[in-house]
Amino acid sequence: MSYTVDFDTVSTVGLESSPVAAALAGLRANEARYFKNKYDHVFTVEPASEAATVVDWVHRILKEEREIVIASRPLEATAFQVDDIRMAYVFYESGLSVNVMYTIDDPKKRAVGFKLSDGMEIPEELASRFKFARQRSKLAGTIRGSYFVLKNEY
Repeated sequence: MSYTVDFDTVSTVGLESSPVAAALAGLRANEARYFKNKYDHVFTVEPASEAATVVDWVHRILKEEREIVIASRPLEATAFQVDDIRMAYVFYESGLSVNVMYTIDDPKKRAVGFKLSDGMEIPEELASRFKFARQRSKLAGTIRGSYFVLKNEY
């Protein structure tokens, strides 16, 4: 069953099994607010089991581009298009959020982003490969993020 993310009243619905559920819910709400404000898009997620195509696409990109396999269990995922950008998000039990930004018209603007919920450790599979910058969010506390640019077509 899909869940429309409310950034006015942050809820841990679908994320309860995460040890940082409240922070992950804030991170998810932060993304929902961004897409609502910038693109007037309503951010809706599904349980990962119902969004297997999205999860598989993100995992394939991580594996083929950088040999990355996320150890944590995916909890929720979503995929949508705003303007000419195809977006996909996977939220993991550890508190990690992985997103793929895939522009339709410009292959130079395609990337994978990682965001870490407040209070979680950097996952082992990412720790030695990426440096994480910090940003503050009213909804999510301190978010640490990193990214890499895609080289191939997906």
